[in-house]
Amino acid sequence: MSTPIIQWYPGHIAKAEKQLNKSLEKVDIVIEVRDARIPLATSHPCLHKWIKSKKHLLVINRRDMISSQAFCSWVKWCKKTTQNPLWCNAKSGAGTKQIKEAAIQLGNELNSRRIARGMRHRAVRALVLGFPNVGKSALINRLVNKKVVQSSRRAGVTRNLRWVRIDQQLDLLDAPGVLPAKLEDQGSALKLAICDDIGQAGYDVELVAISFLEILNKARNNPESGMLPNILEKRYGIDLEDNQINPYLWLKNAADFHTSGDIHRMAQKLLDDFRKNLIGPISLELP
Repeated sequence: MSTPIIQWYPGHIAKAEKQLNKSLEKVDIVIEVRDARIPLATSHPCLHKWIKSKKHLLVINRRDMISSQAFCSWVKWCKKTTQNPLWCNAKSGAGTKQIKEAAIQLGNELNSRRIARGMRHRAVRALVLGFPNVGKSALINRLVNKKVVQSSRRAGVTRNLRWVRIDQQLDLLDAPGVLPAKLEDQGSALKLAICDDIGQAGYDVELVAISFLEILNKARNNPESGMLPNILEKRYGIDLEDNQINPYLWLKNAADFHTSGDIHRMAQKLLDDFRKNLIGPISLELP
């Protein structure tokens, strides 16, 4: 089937983009957060235009949601492209200490210039930026070791800019997730929808679930994807690998078995299970 048309640009994101441009003048560095399952699709096309000469720290969150093979492939790819991201799992805190240290180190150069001009040393100011629901607020909460900003596994929770003091060395500005005004690549838009990195109002749940099943069908032939053999059969009792079962038929059969024939509910269940890592660490993008 063809890729579903996915559309967005709710008003709060337009507002967030205006706030963002004003706030960039107040910060020293930009911490960009991406989703490990789709590190390319969660790269904002306007980022470098926005940050200009600001220092940039790339963080890839949800390291736990991809396989070790996929992680190694991305690390090799990043070295070839001269990118040096920091990987983390904001939910557990793994890798967050290194992020804090890297942010402070990037800001030290600025403070050195301030001191040379006779000004006082101050905390490094960092803007945390990324698509909705990539884990920005969860990262901030983990860095400060308590819940100071609202965090949820759904897009659009953060609506306003808010400063958070980590300690005497670092201040973070939590920004609402910002989507491009228009994403020409519908393949990337589909991945954002599958990972819940855009609001559900922007897509049809059933069409996205069927497209997700098509991706899984291809992923099972690639060990790097992380998809475990027969994982759908083990969890739902229905084998997708049967050539006679197309994705829509699989969804229909699974709905008969699990949701009293409600295909929409089954589609939502499948996507939610993936988002909660209940069907394994599956990469939707590989280098």
